Amino acid sequence: MNVFFTALAFLTRIPAPVSSDRDDWAKSPCHYPLVGLILGGAFVLFDQAVGSLFPSLVRGAMLTVLWVYLTGGLHLDGLMDTADGFGANRGPERTLEIMKDSRVGAMGVLTAFSVLLLKFSVLVSLADDAMWVALVAAPVAGRLALVLSIRLFPYVKKDGIGLGMKENLTPWRLVYALGIGIGAFFLTTGWWGTILLTATLLVVWIIGQSARSRLRGLTGDIYGATAEITEVVVLLLCLWYGGVR
Repeated sequence: MNVFFTALAFLTRIPAPVSSDRDDWAKSPCHYPLVGLILGGAFVLFDQAVGSLFPSLVRGAMLTVLWVYLTGGLHLDGLMDTADGFGANRGPERTLEIMKDSRVGAMGVLTAFSVLLLKFSVLVSLADDAMWVALVAAPVAGRLALVLSIRLFPYVKKDGIGLGMKENLTPWRLVYALGIGIGAFFLTTGWWGTILLTATLLVVWIIGQSARSRLRGLTGDIYGATAEITEVVVLLLCLWYGGVR
């Protein structure tokens, strides 16, 4: 449970006890898809509670704000740093320096705005019957993308949040994480889950290969960017799956 609570506290603002054991931190990625499922459940409950009280535009805006709040903007921050670093078109060392800079550049702001705008527009457009599907599938896909990125690609830094996670993502822990993620896809969308899984893998592979080619590996910021982009792609696919209102 310490490992699970560590994952929950890291990826969300949901109160949870955090273990001081570094091993618990390194083992926590296997629970990321489960955390995504919990986030999805919170979004669905919120939408059920207040969605019918407001127009669709306000409903979509509230869900988008809640999405950012419950995740603490963690992955959004990684997305902005990645956009600044890769957008500068510099060498590997300079790219990493830019990504590490706490200041946000124009490319980061524009990218974050674009992602939030896409999320909002999908949430406004989704048919009511498909809303809960998207609210569950997207956060699960984003956290499954984190697990796949950690497992499939090298971690470039000698220190950072990803240190030790790859080594501790054993085959059994990977199967557990995949089981939750894939299970959530198929339980919510049936055979369409194959498309969601394929899309998640494609996003992870494209971003991972690009980062490995440019930086020889991934960083925590790139993990966050992968999660955000995966969420957007899955939301767009859910729009095709469920139709528009």
